[in-house]
Amino acid sequence: MRYSLGKARALWPPDALPQAVRKILVVQLGDIGDVVWTTPTLWALREAWPEASLSILLRAGSGCLLEADPSLPEIFEVQRGRIEQIRLVKKLRDRRFDIVFDLRADDRGAIMSRLTGAPVRIAQYYPTGLPFWRNRLFTHLVHPAPPRERIFGAAEQSLRIIRGVGIEAKDTRPRLWIKEQIRERTGAILEKAGVPQSGKGENTTDGHWISLNPFSRWSYKEWPTERWVEIIGRLRESCNLTTVVVGSEAERLRAADIVEACGGEARNLAGCTTLAELACLLSFSRLHIGVDSAAPHIAAAVGTPTVTVYGPSDWRDWAPVDESHRIVVPDMICVPCREKGCDGSEKSRCLETLGVDRVEKAILDALKGIF
Repeated sequence: MRYSLGKARALWPPDALPQAVRKILVVQLGDIGDVVWTTPTLWALREAWPEASLSILLRAGSGCLLEADPSLPEIFEVQRGRIEQIRLVKKLRDRRFDIVFDLRADDRGAIMSRLTGAPVRIAQYYPTGLPFWRNRLFTHLVHPAPPRERIFGAAEQSLRIIRGVGIEAKDTRPRLWIKEQIRERTGAILEKAGVPQSGKGENTTDGHWISLNPFSRWSYKEWPTERWVEIIGRLRESCNLTTVVVGSEAERLRAADIVEACGGEARNLAGCTTLAELACLLSFSRLHIGVDSAAPHIAAAVGTPTVTVYGPSDWRDWAPVDESHRIVVPDMICVPCREKGCDGSEKSRCLETLGVDRVEKAILDALKGIF
């Protein structure tokens, strides 16, 4: 396959790009949402080089999300510990990758890309905000498009880099595959928690329930908890819906407080699933609601409609773009400010002033197309 670098720029004159590509490594050391939104890029690379072997390097713990992806024969994870890191580098060098794509703007991914020994290493060019040597660890750098030509959507975080070598994605929707044993384990978890179920097989838990993740790693993205409690009560009263609260192990006690506050009208499964089981749980859910976190990205990737509350973060960069996904944004002129809360407080006034009625309306509108 012949390709050109388009708007890419080499820091120094590179050797000719390889005509035959046998092995490709994608480096994605971002958060869970970043991993999910990398899937359109993986499939675009697979279509561009169907005969090549495609591998990915992730943070520890993220690999289970992609284990069932038929496009990936090998998944590497960065582990803690000097010995483990040395072993990882040796494995990567032994694979003799032809091309490495680093999809993140950080120095760790740049170092790992260089240590692979791949003759072609491609990333996005960043003029400021990173160590001066970061750009010099790559053979080719893709310049970002001018603001007037910017394409919005979470998939663009990765796709803009492979466009530098002339590759376009036919489908920008994320997609996660789920193993059958994960489906069985998740069904057992839901049954134990008393979540309504009907039928067996793939639609084991296709009952009248929705999922909620009110938590974020960053408190400035969260909507006040008492308003989620009110939402749960309203949905129970108007639609007879059970709400399943999900989250991490660290958020389990907070989820328990929500369930208690709404009089047992919800189920607490925060911290009860692996990432792969969470993806399966969200695939069974009829609708996912919550804040800007990993869960809505996973839900979108398993085909579940979403309603997501955004505050200071820019929904244009991260929200799924098709009609089955809705966003709720406060009516304040400063939104999105992209700041970590107002005046460094890690609290966002835009979210604190957002009323329950607007969120409920978005949820009910979404439910009209489901039930």
